[in-house]
Amino acid sequence: MLAPSYSIVVPVFNEEGAAAPLAREIAAAFDGMDYEMVFVDDASLDQTVSTLLQVRGELPRLRVVRHSQNAGQSRAIRTGVMAARAPIVVTLDGDGQNDPADGPRLARRLMESPPLLAMVGGRRTKRQDSAGKRLASRIGNGVRKRLLNDHADDTGCGLKAIRREVFLRLPYFDHIHRYLPAMILREGFEIAFEDVSHRPRITGASKYNNLGRALVSFSDVLGVLWLDTRSKSPGVLREE
Repeated sequence: MLAPSYSIVVPVFNEEGAAAPLAREIAAAFDGMDYEMVFVDDASLDQTVSTLLQVRGELPRLRVVRHSQNAGQSRAIRTGVMAARAPIVVTLDGDGQNDPADGPRLARRLMESPPLLAMVGGRRTKRQDSAGKRLASRIGNGVRKRLLNDHADDTGCGLKAIRREVFLRLPYFDHIHRYLPAMILREGFEIAFEDVSHRPRITGASKYNNLGRALVSFSDVLGVLWLDTRSKSPGVLREE
């Protein structure tokens, strides 16, 4: 099979209510484009996989990859990127809060840009989350941006278009999906951001809480700062 131009990667865990409708929305948004979608089930305990398999007949571009044990969102994204066959990967959260209609715009911008631009990230406007979650996110983004200088106002947005080759160069660690801007800049590439819409969650439950996220973020930021200090740039590469 010829490789598609775009792979849409969606990590899901206990999203039996959102997964199949989201797959249909992705198919509608990318209609007319050369794409595949890869849903990565992170060892769900509900009927997420069976609902996806039920719609695979009507969505022939849908692939379903399963973890045998729960490994977290970052690992699920990495699994999807490794399984992807396209040079451009578009990631979306599996809860349906990212609007797939924004995906083609980010994907096309990246495809049409010079190779030095490695990621076009979404920046959520009018976030449909609780006031507490929005406040915690604003504080966390501000601290992270100041310490890492990653130019990112919203690393928590799951909607991103990324060059697969660049993503696979990055060192893996849990929660890396929140530090992709910093890690991509560390490799000498450029990043860009575009405003995207955000929708309320209408099914399932959030897998995160503010306290838990704050506790892991502290050690994550220290780790990324350490990685940055251990990086050395080779400058411009050329073959003689």
